[in-house]
Amino acid sequence: MECRLAAEEDLPQIKRMYRAIIERMDADGIRIWDDVYPCEFFQSDIEHGRLYLLTEGDEMVAAFALSDSNPGESSVKWSDAQAKACYLDRLGVNVRFARRGVGSAALRRAQDLARKRGACYLRLFVVDINVPAINLYRKSGFSQAEGVRVERIDVDLVLQELGFEIATT
Repeated sequence: MECRLAAEEDLPQIKRMYRAIIERMDADGIRIWDDVYPCEFFQSDIEHGRLYLLTEGDEMVAAFALSDSNPGESSVKWSDAQAKACYLDRLGVNVRFARRGVGSAALRRAQDLARKRGACYLRLFVVDINVPAINLYRKSGFSQAEGVRVERIDVDLVLQELGFEIATT
């Protein structure tokens, strides 16, 4: 698998891949993504050079955003809150490649990219009902931070997010 920055011309294929992921998540009872999130963030991710794609040949197998900060970074207790960290967002695996180790490979690539950017940790937040993702992060060596981030989307929707981190060295 190759890892590269996403380009503007990738946007239609990225959105198709994530729509299929959202359909699968909805079918599995994990209704946390919709037409707005994450799809409406990809254009900005591309413009800011933070959306990465994993590909096999011409096929997109996974994508994720990597940022130097996160609005919720101070809401949980990290092992070293002062250490430089990169934050993983919007990790998605093409449903045609599910259960083939692609999620683990994407996490390793993100960890490598974070290390190359001088970060000591790769960190992320995951909604507490997304058990498959939580299991992936634990299996991949991530540790759960103390505390919970509460994100109020609107009056009727409040998400509880868990923080996870892994050292990049």
